Amino acid sequence: MKAWTQNTGCELTMSSDMNPQSAIRNPQSAKHRGFTLIELLLVLVILATLAAIVTPKFAKRSAQAKITAARTQLSYFETALDSFEIDVGRYPTNVEGLRALVEKPTSNADGWQGSYLKSGTLSDPWGGEYIYKYPGQYNQDSYDLSCYGPDQKPGGDDDITNWSKEQT
Repeated sequence: MKAWTQNTGCELTMSSDMNPQSAIRNPQSAKHRGFTLIELLLVLVILATLAAIVTPKFAKRSAQAKITAARTQLSYFETALDSFEIDVGRYPTNVEGLRALVEKPTSNADGWQGSYLKSGTLSDPWGGEYIYKYPGQYNQDSYDLSCYGPDQKPGGDDDITNWSKEQT
């Protein structure tokens, strides 16, 4: 067998009395390789700790993204409602609702210029419906637009509206 020895020039040379593979690993210990229960539990604890730290951060970002999407969609509806009012000469009635932005109303809709929304979805990011009222209670010269927000219940600080909270 060859063995590795170091000479004075800092070089490794192999002697004939040692197997080069045995310097890397012991072939008899190959049967007994694996993870112990302690090692596996330690890995699980580390992964659980990381998940406990990271998951809430992603959840908060997701919730904030939905709130931003709802606010953006409200402003998109406002633009579409104003276009509808310019073309038809009035805002949609409460019965027609936001559906009048997608489908032509059956009565008094002369001047309707087609769909005012690119997509036909009228639901908020949480799956609820946007609330449209004309004339508005808070915007008395126009309309009120809102959605109930994450809790899907009326009232509370999470409702998203097109009026300021000071008006309530």
